[in-house]
Amino acid sequence: MIVPHAGYIYSGEIASRAYSYLKQQADRIKRVILIGPSHRYFFQGCALPGVDYFATPLGQIPIDTQSVEILRKIDDIEVSDQAHAFEHCLEVQLPFLQRCLNEFTLLPILTSDVSPKTVARIINSVWQDENTLLVISSDLSHYHSYTEAQTLDQQTCSLIEHFEPTLKPEQACGSTGINTLLLLAKERDYQLKRVEQKNSGDTAGDKERVVGYVSYLISEPE
Repeated sequence: MIVPHAGYIYSGEIASRAYSYLKQQADRIKRVILIGPSHRYFFQGCALPGVDYFATPLGQIPIDTQSVEILRKIDDIEVSDQAHAFEHCLEVQLPFLQRCLNEFTLLPILTSDVSPKTVARIINSVWQDENTLLVISSDLSHYHSYTEAQTLDQQTCSLIEHFEPTLKPEQACGSTGINTLLLLAKERDYQLKRVEQKNSGDTAGDKERVVGYVSYLISEPE
């Protein structure tokens, strides 16, 4: 999945449209790999948390500590609670997952200065079963006028839908994660479906400086 991570009043509707598809697969999904961009800290590679749980008002989610132990041995991975402490892009997805799934473990990965090919290699090492859901957290363009954002975001969606892993941060703040997913999806011959696309001017903001949002489902061919 690709889902946005702004405040719920702005992008919650767009994210929820994609998450609603998970309910019919709630019994199957036992683990979630969640990838998003670090907004506050710059570092080399990816960051995993060192804790055993993430918590929301809906309860605790156990971290997939077994995968953390496997990945922390990779040069492009660091374990950093500091990087995760004030980061919103992963945590905003958790209540959706808690409401749509049953029991699951979480592997939360923040990306910073790292290539999509490197992240794809990392994900491939732990994404080996059909019980794992991969979620990419990303908004689209930031702070353009409503009309300009519509044009820019449509161009970005066109790249996504043609499986072109060339997105830049100005097109999508989580471009590394999206590009990673596009590489994996193309390699596995997955299909892609756009569920919802809007911007903050359509939901709870003004139309002078908007942020773009989109949600996608990516799956094996039917």
